Parts: sequence; structure tokens; C-alpha cells
Amino acid sequence: MTRPKILAVDDDPNMIELTRFHLQTRGYEVTTAEKGEEAIKLAEKTRFDVVLTDMMLPDYDGIELVRQFKESSPETELIMITGFSSVTKAVEATKAGAFYFVEKPVKYEELLVLIEKALERREQVAEINTLRGKLSQRSSYYNIIGSSRAMQNVYEIIDSVAESDANILIIGESGTGKELVANAIHYKSMRAKKPFVKVNCAALPKELIESELFGHTKGAFTGATMEKTGLIGQANGGSLLMDEIGEMPTELQPKLLRVLQERVYFRLGSEKAQEVDFRLIAATNRDPMEALRDGSLREDLYYRINTIEIHVPPLRERAEDIQNLADYFLRTFAEKYNRLVHTLSEQAYGILFSHEWRGNVRELQNIMERAVLLTKGEVIEAASLPIGNSAVARASVAAPTFTATVPQAAEMTFENIAKLIVKRLPDPKADEDAPDIFDELEGIVVKAALERTKGNKQAAANLLGLYRPRLYSIIKKHSLSELEAETSA
Repeated sequence: MTRPKILAVDDDPNMIELTRFHLQTRGYEVTTAEKGEEAIKLAEKTRFDVVLTDMMLPDYDGIELVRQFKESSPETELIMITGFSSVTKAVEATKAGAFYFVEKPVKYEELLVLIEKALERREQVAEINTLRGKLSQRSSYYNIIGSSRAMQNVYEIIDSVAESDANILIIGESGTGKELVANAIHYKSMRAKKPFVKVNCAALPKELIESELFGHTKGAFTGATMEKTGLIGQANGGSLLMDEIGEMPTELQPKLLRVLQERVYFRLGSEKAQEVDFRLIAATNRDPMEALRDGSLREDLYYRINTIEIHVPPLRERAEDIQNLADYFLRTFAEKYNRLVHTLSEQAYGILFSHEWRGNVRELQNIMERAVLLTKGEVIEAASLPIGNSAVARASVAAPTFTATVPQAAEMTFENIAKLIVKRLPDPKADEDAPDIFDELEGIVVKAALERTKGNKQAAANLLGLYRPRLYSIIKKHSLSELEAETSA
């Protein structure tokens, strides 16, 4: 293993040598410097794990040195050593980024413990950053497709809570993939090898839902010719997904609450308590607050089932995932139906990005299945999409309202242009909201890029350094579709 690298900065030669001795005895690789400037130059060549620095150096204030190190090497931990007892200085040093603050004369046993703790913290931070890097690169997660920031947030929550037994409430519109999120929670949990039972409360007749959930004994009611375990009993040891929890009859909700609180339940027709151990995952496409207001969801049950809330974003709020999803469904259905189709045309992608997606991912899935079946060649054209060209046709050109005189060529820097724009902005009136200048500039810049590339959206995206889904989103937002069509004609 590589030995930890430590830089000790102090203008006292005796202090430096004593520090070197103690650190090398513990197996650390030690570098020393007597001035702040020398320390900065050494850090440009070597990444140090920990820096020990005196508060007062001949050429540098120690706190300023801490600030510079944290800017150039944020992962390096710093420990401030000083002969000047001052709580104010200690606070200032930690605010600047120091890990800890110790006074002279240094007690080296205590200092060595601090160094070990600083190294542990550095390792933890590195692991967290590595995990975040992996999360940000994931385009799929337990069969959930999406690399957008909104979906990364969902993945992070699942990672954090899956292994606990906390009750989960998943909230999202129909078709967003709530069941897939529930699957991910169960199969990443400690209960993954146990049963995962699912019930849709809206799909069961009200007169049967109690029997389905809790089970019944033989003869409990007309037609009960044999014993039934019930879904709660089947989920023992595993997880129970109750989809559309807000549709559960209110008279049964206290019984479910009792099961969650006491971990026992009674089958219909029986007075014998059945012990049960399961993790509840509930889902709803309704706003829980609305369900509470209209009385369809009991408040005590709501607070019991939503220990953790996960909001699954609608597709319109994560437009950057549309292409990944479309490509995934294309591959899936091409394989299923043995079709040669392998991509979509640029116009087809444009229609997908312009669509409103009220049915969310499920709607996209159905559209892609139909498109694969209707396509005879290798490329899905716009005509094969059942949403047609209506999404594009709805857009109309709306010239942006912001105008500004362009500077002379010699002054054409982004900084100068920005200064000119801000200088020409009118002062906002007290009773009026100022226009969103960034929103208007966004439309103007994309409009100019489309004009320059003669309507070629891929070229415009490359010119502006944008991913194509984002460009399509801006085109739709600022009603530039017709402009794009005209310039490409």
C-alpha cells in the first residue's frame, strides 16, 4: 500500500525535525517546508494527504495558506498548529477548511491520532465522490431507464433506504414507473430472496379486498369453500406493494394500520391472531394531501406509510431521458418481433421531444412498440409514430422580445456582450416583475444557431455544446419548430 504523504510547514527548524521524526516513526512519507510559498510549489508537484502548517509563517498567514490549499487540492486535509491561543483564530481556520486546530507545545500522541482521523475523513470523502461519479453515469438502474439528474436523485434515495425496513410511499403520475421503483427497493433490500407480493387496491372489488388482503377461513362467508392465506400472509418475510393505496376502502384502513403497528392480523372468520413480518411499499398517482382533504386516505395511516417518500418525476420533467428510453424500447421490441429496425430518424426524434407525454413512460413504450411493428425498413420515420407531426405543427414562431445593439467586432467577447446587455436593461418598476433575461437569451441564441446551420438541429447542438434532447426542449419552449423547418427547407 502507498504510504500517506504528509507536508509539514513551519519556520522553526527544530519543530520541523521533531515533527519529521514522529511522523516517519509511524510510517508516513514526510516532506517539509519553512515558508508558505515553498509549500505551495511542493503541492503543485505532489498531492499530499495531510498538511500540517504553522499559523504564522515568514511570508504567509497560515489561514490564507489553508484557503489556497483547499482551492487547489480540496481533497487534502489540513491541521493548523499555533503557539497563539485564540478561539477566534481556531474558528477562522476551520471555516477556511482546516480539519482541526492544535496548540504548541504539540503533544505528538494527540497529533498522530488527529492525523489518522484526517486520513479516515479523506478516504470517506473520496469514496463518496467515487459513488457520486458512478451514480451520475448510470443510465439504467434495476430496469429503470434514465440518466437525468431527476432520476439520479431517485436512485440515490433507493440506495440509501432499500436495506432498511422503513415503509416507503412512492408518488408519481400514471405511467412513470412506480412499480419499477418498488421492484428496485425490494430486490436491493435484505428481503430480496423472500416473497414480493403486489396488489392494486383500485383493481379489486371493494367487497373482496378485505378477503384478498387478510385471507379467510373456510365458511367465513358464502362461497368461502376453503381457507385463504391472504396477500399479507403471503408477503410474510418479504415485501408487500400496495399500489393505488388511496383507493383502499376507508373502513379497511384502520385494519391495515393495526397490522403495521402490531405486526398481527386476523383472517375473516377467525379470532386467532396471525403474526406477520413484511415491509410495506405503497404507491399512489394522487397527491396525498388531496386524498387527506377529501377523506379517502386516513391521516394516521398516511403518516405510518410514508416514513420515506419517493417522488417519481413525469417524463416531461426529464426530457433528456426520452432518447435513452426510446432507444431501449426500440431494441426491446425489435428483438421481440424479429424486426431489422435499429434507429429513429432525426425528424422522429424531434416529434418525440416535442410531445407532451401525458401518459409518461408507458405512453412512450406503447408508441415505440407500434412504430417498430409499422416500420418496414431499418429506420423509424416520423410517419410511423402514432402521434404524427401534430406536436411539431402546434409550434409557431414567436420572435423573442429582447433586442440589443451588437458591439463592434473588436469588442465581441462574451464578457463585453454581457455587460452591454445588462447596461441596456431598463430598471424594473416596483409593481412589475422583471423579465427573465436568461430565458429570453436562451431562445435568441438557439434561434441564431438554427439560422446559421440552416435548420440542422444536430449541427446547432454541436455548435452550442448542447445535448440534442436539451436543444429540442429549448426549440419547443420558445416555439422555434416552424423556424427550424423554414430554414431547412
